[in-house]
Amino acid sequence: MQVWPGQTYPLGATYDGAGTNFAVFSEAADRIELCLLHDDGSETAVELRETDAFVRHAYLPGIMPGQRYGFRVHGPYAPESGQRCNSAKLLLDPYAKAVSGEVKWDESVYGYHFGRPNSRNDLDSAPHTMTSVVVNPYFDWGDDRLPRTPYHETVLYEAHVKGLTMLHPALPDEMRGTYAALAHPAVIEHLTGLGVTALELMPVHQFVNDHRLADSGLSNYWGYNTIGFFAPHNAYASWGDRGEQVLEFKQAVRALHEAGIEVILDVVYNHTAEGNHLGPTLSFRGLDNASYYRLTDDPRYYMDTTGTGNSLLMRSPHVLQLIMDSLRYWVTEMHIDGFRFDLAATLARQFHEVDRLSSFFDLVQQDPVVSQVKLIAEPWDVGEGGYQVGNFPPLWTEWNGKYRDTVRDLWRGEPRTLAEFAGRLTGSSDLYQDDGRRPLASINFTTCHDGFTLHDLVAYNDKHNEANGESNRDGESHNRSWNCGAEGETDDQGVLELRGRQMRNFMATLLLSQGVPMLSHGDEFGRTQHGNNNAYCQDSELAWVHWPDPEGAGAAEAGSGNRDGSGGSSTLLAFTRAMVALRREHPVFRRRRFFHGRPVEGTHDDLSDIAWFTPEGEEMVQRDWQAAHAKALSVFLNGNAISEPGTRGEHIADDSFLLMFNASADEIEFLVPVNHGRQWEVVVDTAHEDGVPPGPGPKVDAGDRLALIGRSLTVLKRPA
Repeated sequence: MQVWPGQTYPLGATYDGAGTNFAVFSEAADRIELCLLHDDGSETAVELRETDAFVRHAYLPGIMPGQRYGFRVHGPYAPESGQRCNSAKLLLDPYAKAVSGEVKWDESVYGYHFGRPNSRNDLDSAPHTMTSVVVNPYFDWGDDRLPRTPYHETVLYEAHVKGLTMLHPALPDEMRGTYAALAHPAVIEHLTGLGVTALELMPVHQFVNDHRLADSGLSNYWGYNTIGFFAPHNAYASWGDRGEQVLEFKQAVRALHEAGIEVILDVVYNHTAEGNHLGPTLSFRGLDNASYYRLTDDPRYYMDTTGTGNSLLMRSPHVLQLIMDSLRYWVTEMHIDGFRFDLAATLARQFHEVDRLSSFFDLVQQDPVVSQVKLIAEPWDVGEGGYQVGNFPPLWTEWNGKYRDTVRDLWRGEPRTLAEFAGRLTGSSDLYQDDGRRPLASINFTTCHDGFTLHDLVAYNDKHNEANGESNRDGESHNRSWNCGAEGETDDQGVLELRGRQMRNFMATLLLSQGVPMLSHGDEFGRTQHGNNNAYCQDSELAWVHWPDPEGAGAAEAGSGNRDGSGGSSTLLAFTRAMVALRREHPVFRRRRFFHGRPVEGTHDDLSDIAWFTPEGEEMVQRDWQAAHAKALSVFLNGNAISEPGTRGEHIADDSFLLMFNASADEIEFLVPVNHGRQWEVVVDTAHEDGVPPGPGPKVDAGDRLALIGRSLTVLKRPA
């Protein structure tokens, strides 16, 4: 076999049409072998003799796409010094563009013998571990372009590749649960019909199914256990795992882009699947443990701010390079439109504290590629001081956990929530205004993958996670949920009607709030997980989306629990579509600047751009905001007083709206304010089964009184 010196860059395996360049970093290694793996189980070892700046490299002519490979690292095995090199362990390439196979949990993939954590294990891991794959980088993207939908026009839809598509009745069996399914016309038609502009995919980086879960007959369904930051997860590919997963993923992105839908990835750069000091040796640990991981004062152990056993070392230049190279790769080669960063506070831990000025954010800010796509932070981790909502740099948007909590508190009837709710409804200026950000920095959500579904939020007071095998100890215990009078499944029609109304309240509130709305897959159908609020290990029908039957009469299967007491899942779906459309058609609901609370200069309107009223039609004063019993208010949104200009500098004018919220249990009469418009039209009323009046809505005059039943929302429109 010919072995040429090759190049140090790019890292990983790079095919150029005639052969493949291999390059891998390790400061700890004495020597590294590149192992080419054959289908008969044998391997050919090639020592990487060329070394520059701790990068070992070689070029092998004739090595083609589909070739499986791994590394064996010869070097110190001294856990007490933070080093864990062991040439008996076949290691994944940290820069592998594709991964073949899965980990078959065996003692050989660990660096120690079971029961003897201080021993050294020299069993060969090759028969039981995953392997890296050389991929063909060439793909016909045609005229594909990133849609670049501005934030104020964005509607996010968080989804799981398998969970969204596994039970779709229009998909062939062999396609379900795969990247190809995302590109199927039936799935794309649903997303476009709903009004979704961006599909936020739960982790699709290559991840590992935990040993503990596998032994329990469960799996890491969510995928927050990354081992390959460049490789699409191979189990979601319908064709094969020798590079086919890369082509299939690209085809899905291209199809979604053709429909005008952006693709955003939920990425996990805060830790890896190798776990703590008792975890397996799969890649980073065996290459250069101390360069990749945050170790404690005793280097045998790992600092863990993620709850997964380890945290990547964010002050290491090699870790920062890995992350930035990965982000750029997914944008430039895979045409990804943005990223949602899991436990992003960990990425800011350059030392111990969360630091907004850490090296990672500096690198992102100045990067000409990564800085131009959507960057969404999950602004917390499990470490000390890890809750950082509102504290990320101006380039970033954030999952707004305070929005979720406040909206839930309002609709379940908690006292003294009006003032906080008003701030969340109007874009959370207390969190984002001082650092120069706008309402669009707030990613608003009431539900997501982590926690109750929308249906379960109004059907359960308590979590029911027994299926996870942890005696119901896992998952959040304080869900701010309310079961509307019965825990779980019920035939009580009154309870079912109230639950349906509550789901409409949540959906309408979300889509009429300033900021960027995010829906959780299946909530538009009222899907249930039967009270399980932590379905991370449930790769089953419990967590998959049950689609409505083609006739739209309700849930496809009784087990899906898609009953909202208001005509079935099709009714809730129609209401969600209507709310997305209302938001899309009216810029007053998706402002790019915060409200001023006064008339806006130059808009030819003497009324304030926003005004708050008691149910009696009187403008709110301090005592009204603080009244413990107060659970109802109205807000006027002035469509003639939008301060931001259009794309060509033109004044934006819109209809005006009056939003009436009654979060109390009792019916309340609302007086329509007398000085903010003479005649109004009812366009939303969650008290009704469909939530949206058919055709032209009922007309209401200034000074009229409207009776809103307990826990309902009404929206009035005044033409511009």
